[in-house]
Parts: sequence; structure tokens; C-alpha cells
Amino acid sequence: MIVDERITAYINSLSNELPPYLGKLEKEALKEEVPIIRKETQSLLQFLIAMKRPAHILEVGTAVGFSALLMSECMPDNCDLTTIEKVEIRLIKARENLKSNDKASRIRLLEGDALVVLKDLAKAEAGYYDFIFMDAAKAQYMNYLPEVLRLMGPGCLLVTDNVLQDGTVAQSRYGITRRDRTIHTRMREYLYTLTHSEELDTTILSVGDGVTLSIKK
Repeated sequence: MIVDERITAYINSLSNELPPYLGKLEKEALKEEVPIIRKETQSLLQFLIAMKRPAHILEVGTAVGFSALLMSECMPDNCDLTTIEKVEIRLIKARENLKSNDKASRIRLLEGDALVVLKDLAKAEAGYYDFIFMDAAKAQYMNYLPEVLRLMGPGCLLVTDNVLQDGTVAQSRYGITRRDRTIHTRMREYLYTLTHSEELDTTILSVGDGVTLSIKK
């Protein structure tokens, strides 16, 4: 937890309730220990979509479809959403959950390794997206970034989740357990690249497990 737990709990208590089907999906995911976005990140994502009013959303990391469905609840009527996932056990649930949604015709699920799928998309849909949500394998963010940049049109907003790793990213690598040092190094590299990129304007928020907001110039 990065922010005081009492403050986070109070802020979350003020959030609007999820639609019943999403509330049920959230409970199931938490029970089965499927990583989904935290309450405070849910509110931020909904606010950003309402403010940005994107026409084309890309999500990297579907899991069971919770965040894609959350975004579909607040995306404009003329908006479409593409989401990428490769883990078969999660794809089984994602296919079922996304198909049962009344906005299913506007949600495209692409199955496969995110880096491969992103490269294919970049060839066909360069500059197409105006809102991208990155919430996949954290150690791969740096590998995904070049393809994601190709997919971002001018003014596109890139939202990246879990960038502060419960605050450990701020620690020295020698204070991190050996097994976590690789992801620690890669996440710090990702954050430095975002904040020093000539193509992006980036801010880092201590919301949830840390979120970056990056706008394509």
C-alpha cells in the first residue's frame, strides 16, 4: 500500500457502486486471486475515459475481462475497444465475460503474446488509438513501449498500471529481494523512459499501485 490505508478506504467508500454483473465479477476475481485493477484505479480510469471521450481504446492485458468491461460502461457510443490476452486459463473466462456483455459487438479480443500482437497491430493500425491502458506483464512494459508508441495517435493518452510495485520501485535495488530485482530494474527503466521521452508528456500518480499518465505530443 503506497497511500495510507485509512485514506484509501475512505476515498473508495465514496465511489459509485459497480453494476451488479461487474461487482460479481470483481468478487470472483478477488476470490480466485486474479489480478484486477484496484478500486481507486477503477475510479481514475472511468474519469479519464469520461474526460477524454476516446473513439478507439486499446488494452494490453485482458485477464478475465474486468477492466475492459469497466471501460465499456463509460466509453462513448461511437467508441470501440480492443483488448489483448495470452493466458489460456484467463482467456476462457474473458471470452465468456466479454461475449455476454451488451457491448460485445464493440469489444475485440485478440489472443496471443502481447508483443507479437502489438507488432501486428502497429503495421495495420499505426496512430489509430487515442486511449491505451497497459496492465500486462510488468517486466515486459519496456518491450511493449516501442510498439505502443507507434499505435498512439497525437493526443493519445497512455495509462499504465502497477508502476510503483507497492512502493518498492523507490528503494535501492540492494534493498529488493534477489528474485524481484529484474522487475525492479525494468520498471525503473520504464518510468525513466516515459518521463524523459521527447514524444510524451508524463506524470506519475500514487493511485492504487501507482499509475502513469502519458500524452503523445
